[in-house]
Amino acid sequence: MDLDLTGKTALITGGSKGIGKAIAAALLAEGASVTLVSRDAAQLQETQAALGPDRVTILPADLASDAGRLDMLSAVETPGILINNAGAIRAGRLDGMSMDDIRGDWDLKVFGYIHLCQHMMPRMAERGTGTILNIIGMGGRANRAPYISGSAANAALIAFTQALGAEAQSHGLRVFGINPSPTLTDRMTMFMRHKAQEELGDADRWREVIEPSRFPYGRPAMPEEIGELSCMLVSPKVTYLNGTVIDVDGGGQWSGA
Repeated sequence: MDLDLTGKTALITGGSKGIGKAIAAALLAEGASVTLVSRDAAQLQETQAALGPDRVTILPADLASDAGRLDMLSAVETPGILINNAGAIRAGRLDGMSMDDIRGDWDLKVFGYIHLCQHMMPRMAERGTGTILNIIGMGGRANRAPYISGSAANAALIAFTQALGAEAQSHGLRVFGINPSPTLTDRMTMFMRHKAQEELGDADRWREVIEPSRFPYGRPAMPEEIGELSCMLVSPKVTYLNGTVIDVDGGGQWSGA
């Protein structure tokens, strides 16, 4: 199926690696052009070289502050597709984190998503077309005390996405989200390598410490799966999808995995 994305433009935050990079690769394969935003300029350059520079623009920016986000917004044209993906909330119980930890994580992910939507949605509305995809996380559905900040943050973004979608349709726009479950990104691989070094004395044996019983289908999700799904959902072929957040967890929330 032709997803009718040739010539479309997408702005992807947190686009230098992991899920953001996978979404970029899927969009590029469908003929779209992408602008990747991340605070790590060197990683952005590496990703641009890997994906091919023809339809990839990179923009180093710190999206953890109002000023950084406004600087980024002033430097880009209004894209047809905005994908909010920057930010990761640290694990920990409430009594094990400082307020500075929590605020710092929320400044990037929660307020970052909200702020970019606040500014980009009116710009899209002027044209009468535009799509916003928020990459959130299953922590907002499966609330756990050891991930209490992330659970609260993701739950807030789920509600925000649903509420904003209710308004978006009146402007001819779409706003929706995806909740990935644990995904085999560079971040997860680094964690597994550290665990393998501690338990097995060899970081290169990291695949051996992935416990199949913890995951549906015996494995975590792959970034490419989230990338391909994102690509399909932002397509003009799916214009009636709006105001919802799709869980991608292999059914783990129902099976207990």
